Amino acid sequence: MAARQIVIVHGWSDTSESFEPLAAFLKANGFDAVPVWLGDYPSREDDVRIEDVARRMDAVIRNRMADGRLSRSFDMIVHSTGGLVARQWVSAFYPDGNCPMKRLVMLAPANFGSVLAHKGRSFIGRIVKGFDNWFETGEETLNALELASPFQHDLAWRDLFAPADGATCPYGPDRVMPFVIAGTHPFPDFFMRVVNEDGGDGTVRVPAANLNACGMTIDFAASEARPVVTHWKQRHGAMKFPLAVLPDRSHSSIYNPDHPDVEYAPPHPDWALSALILRALACEGEDEYARIAEDWLALNEDTRALTDDEGERERRFGDDDVDPDYFHQYLQIVACVVDDFGVPVDDYFLEFFAVDNESEEDATLFHSEILEHVHTNRGAPSRRCLYIDRTDLMETFYPSIGNRRSRVLRLSISANPPGPHVRYFASTAKGAAGNAVIHAEDEARRWLKRNATHFIKIVIPRHQSDEVFTLRQG
Repeated sequence: MAARQIVIVHGWSDTSESFEPLAAFLKANGFDAVPVWLGDYPSREDDVRIEDVARRMDAVIRNRMADGRLSRSFDMIVHSTGGLVARQWVSAFYPDGNCPMKRLVMLAPANFGSVLAHKGRSFIGRIVKGFDNWFETGEETLNALELASPFQHDLAWRDLFAPADGATCPYGPDRVMPFVIAGTHPFPDFFMRVVNEDGGDGTVRVPAANLNACGMTIDFAASEARPVVTHWKQRHGAMKFPLAVLPDRSHSSIYNPDHPDVEYAPPHPDWALSALILRALACEGEDEYARIAEDWLALNEDTRALTDDEGERERRFGDDDVDPDYFHQYLQIVACVVDDFGVPVDDYFLEFFAVDNESEEDATLFHSEILEHVHTNRGAPSRRCLYIDRTDLMETFYPSIGNRRSRVLRLSISANPPGPHVRYFASTAKGAAGNAVIHAEDEARRWLKRNATHFIKIVIPRHQSDEVFTLRQG
């Protein structure tokens, strides 16, 4: 296949200069005869939103195509926040799929947030990232990047989830073909180690990068004892977006194929970052797109297997001290709670357990060992992101339940009443009278997918006291 023009878009607090080595790599691998464009945008200006960048990018791309400098069909490589910029651009200007961009290679994209976004607003963040920028760090961009942000939900609803049958999907083998490549190696530098967490690259978690998201609504207002569960329809149907998880890449090395964070010997040369990028850029047609998704899934399971094999870790990484928990598979749950008027509920508690009577032992194990982190969105406290170790869920939590007939994971909610005249749920002593199964050990009933983000909207009922309205005879 002849080399096509490529546009490269950077992430937050970065510039196009960081991607000159990637451009050089592309030119050395057959793209020397076509332009490789490096995009720039002001990600640390407090007044610039991702929507602003996408609109301006659209104008620039149309102008470049009109004057012939940019071909009318091209590919794009994005890093981190650049993934949100590209998706916003596609969903806003090409929702029908008729986009001039055909292949979208996403390197550690923050599709569903970054754990560091809220830290960028902190005093340390402003000193480190805003010292040369009048202490601006890109407030609007960080709002969109923060875990469980309304922006991420709204964007996913526009390009991933279908409000009705027949909704157009902008992605697919005959439209925009997304490819996601993420790292699960922490930052190696001493100063940056404080921000590392297992299952991520120091900035973006693997499940936050993965574009294969799903969603459900749990409606306790319809029935407190037996809430109605509705799974969200996906615009792309059964199609899977390719995801590759590399054990030798952090957020700062995922876009430089020639410089991994550690000396690493992949089990197959096709699983090196350089080979993955080139294969994605050469993809043609539905069959090859599906093959890449399957091949990369095998790569991810190989990365996961490093958890249990100390000898293989030593063979692949040499003398480097590698924590096996780096390679666990995690997932995110993005919860949003509203009452039956649609009003956000900010003060609530989600409990996860295994049996109907809410075993204290089950709940304690899950909340202390399986649930790794909970982030409440600063601007929308009704939205929370829960980070869950799926490897420990399957290998520790379910085996601890014993030989019960049905080993499942259930969710219930308690919510603080808004005042003396209104309470949530019929009972004042406890939260939801019922609970909903959201996952099961049985493979046919598993909803919580490895390396993925799951949206859960919870609707709870409001009950008014007698004093809210009375009648008396005049």
